[in-house]
Parts: sequence; C-alpha cells; structure tokens
Amino acid sequence: MANNFARVLSSKRNVGILSLIGAGSLTAGFLLNREHVTAGAQARRVYPASAEYPDLRKHNNCMASHLTPAIYAKLVDKTTPNGYSLDQAIQTGVDNPGHPFIKTVGMVAGDEESYEVFADLLDPVIKERHNGYDPQIMTHPTDLDSSKLTSGNFDERYVLSSRVRTGRSIRGLSLPPACTRAERREVERVVVDALAGLKGDLAGTYYSLTHMTDQEQQQLIDDHFLFDKPVSPLLTCSGMARDWPDARGIWHNNTKTFLIWINEEDHTRVISMEKGGNMKRVFDRFCTGLKEVERLIQEKGWEFMWNERLGYILTCPSNLGTGLRAGVHVNLPKLSKDPRFAKILDNLRLQKRGTGGVDTAAVGSTFDISNLDRLGQSEVQLVQTVVDGVNYLIDCEKKLEKGQDIKIPPPFKK
Repeated sequence: MANNFARVLSSKRNVGILSLIGAGSLTAGFLLNREHVTAGAQARRVYPASAEYPDLRKHNNCMASHLTPAIYAKLVDKTTPNGYSLDQAIQTGVDNPGHPFIKTVGMVAGDEESYEVFADLLDPVIKERHNGYDPQIMTHPTDLDSSKLTSGNFDERYVLSSRVRTGRSIRGLSLPPACTRAERREVERVVVDALAGLKGDLAGTYYSLTHMTDQEQQQLIDDHFLFDKPVSPLLTCSGMARDWPDARGIWHNNTKTFLIWINEEDHTRVISMEKGGNMKRVFDRFCTGLKEVERLIQEKGWEFMWNERLGYILTCPSNLGTGLRAGVHVNLPKLSKDPRFAKILDNLRLQKRGTGGVDTAAVGSTFDISNLDRLGQSEVQLVQTVVDGVNYLIDCEKKLEKGQDIKIPPPFKK
C-alpha cells in the first residue's frame, strides 16, 4: 500500500511542482506511482445524500442500472486523492438518459484511483459491460506477441482497410475528465518527448492542434486523421473538452500508418492502420510500436496505468483491459440484407458501425466490423477473434453470391 507521503506527493496540486523540477525523471516517476490508494478527504455537503440522489427513472445506461440510493449514500462524500468525486464520475450518465443504438456506460474515471474508490458502483458496471468479467475475482491477460496471429490476410475484394487501436494513460496524472491544464500539458510533454525517440519505420512528426498551419490541418483532415473538438454530449458532459484545443495534438509516422492522438478522450490513442486486408502486418506494427513507445516513456521515468484486475486503465470503463479495437471496413452487400446478420455478429462477438465510426450509418453495404470485447482476453485473442469472425462473414457473403445457404455459428466461447 502506498504510504501517505507518496500519496501527498502524487496529488494534483504537486504536478506543477514536479514539472518545475523536471517531472518525468526517474525520481518523479517513482513519486507518482501508486500501487494502492484509499479515498481522500470527505467532501463537504449541506444536504443529505437522499436529497442529492439523481433522478434516473428514464435512464438507460449501465450506471443507472446499478446506482442505488444506498450505494450513492456510501460513495457520494468520498473523493480520490486528486479530489475527484462520484458526482463528477456519473455526470455524463445523468445528463444523457439514453442512446438510440446502444446502452452506454454512463460514467467515466477521473484518475486511476477512481476504479478503487468508487468500486462499489464501477465493479458491477464493468461486469455488465464486459460480458460477465468480475474484477473482484478475475485477472486480465496481456499479450502483444503478434507472431501468434494466424490467417491475418483478408480477401481484399471485400476488406477495404484494416486498423488496430488502443489507449494508454500516464500513471500519476489525472485523466482527461479531471486533469488540470498543467497536467494536460505534462501529458503532452511526456508523450511527445518519448515519440521523438522513435526510429526507422516508426519515425514521424507531432502536430499540435494549437500550432499547426492551415495547410497541415487540411492535410490531416484529408487523411482522415484529424480529431475535432468533441461535440457529443457523452463527452462534453464528462468534462473532456475543457480548454480545447490546449495541449492536444496528433503524431504520425512518415508513412502515415502509425498514429497517436494526445489528450482527446484518453491521454493517448495509439493506432496502426493501412488500406487493404493485411491485418497481420497492421497488428505487427501495432505491437512493435506500442512496446517501443512504452520503453521510451519508461526511460523518462514514467509508466502506463495498469493492474492485474483491470488491465490498462483508461477513461471509459468500456475500454479497460486491452483498450483494443481491431476493425476492418468490409463490403457485405448480400449478407448485410440477410435477417440473420445481426445474430451472426452477436455469436461471433463482433460489432458493426458505420464507416464514419460510432453512431454513424453505413455507406451502402460497407461496415466497420470490430471486436465487441475488451477485458478478460488478451490483445492476440481479440485480434484473432476479429480475423476468424471477418473471414466467416466473407465466407457467408461468397455463399450468398452463389445462391447457397448460410448458417448462424454457435455462440462464441471464451
């Protein structure tokens, strides 16, 4: 258990001090590393918890399904050592009652400690969102050995592009919903300093949203790389868009196949992508680049947030574990019109989105197909699930083209 001295030094108000003395050094990294924390000081409250309990009668998200008056009363006066409260964590779910397509999570973490301080609510939310994964009794595997992936080359008559992404958070700094301006700038400094050390095929350039030229901005838009200020109320109500675009930016290698977003929804989003169906090559680059970025960050005295129960720690509980989404843009004109399509995807543990991402409609018969799970299985397992599942979808499409029947596969077994 981290002692009180370490917790004091790792508190939000000291990040600026650490920056002045060279945060990112081995000393600073050690001081900002907490193995275990407890709730911070009690928040001052005028009205009783019963008077503050949110009206969730019309809500359809995981938070609303598990928050009870008793749990609220138990947690509402607790804060993390950085001062993040339960009301801040659930605000996005309170402000957004439902979603037209999917059941959302309804809460976010403000820092690594949120997952421990508010575990009475977050653990059942995690269990529902992650297909029964119980963080109290289960452990999460991590495996970035891309050589284990098999059959990773898709038929390019159907698969137009391949992509693998994840997120990583810098231990000791608050997550985007709760970070101070100084912390956000420190994330940018730490990550950009590390990325400058990438060599060979991974070498590239960082583009700050506040400093890029109009020409650079237009090029990134044309390449479909540029992320804009969040406009979804799910994100804005969580506090992620404060001070936009301060300390946000995009880095990519010279061939534009390895990309890192800084300070959007998470501290970092790491993406490997290319046109065509060579998921094997995309995953190879993903694993190599991610391990190299972690090594360079560790050389500066920092580390990623990770623990055995939850894997890699990210802002939204839906991205815990691997944080990984392996996806392809695949054209399925016949299968997408078959009434069994949704059930096939469900049994394969795959999800479909429009080609513009979440909440978007499909363009014609082209869909973004990706893994549904994040936590409880390793990176290799999840990418293999996508490879096997997409190959099954393509096989169904080919059979339908020939006038042959298709079958719904048995439910996926972990």
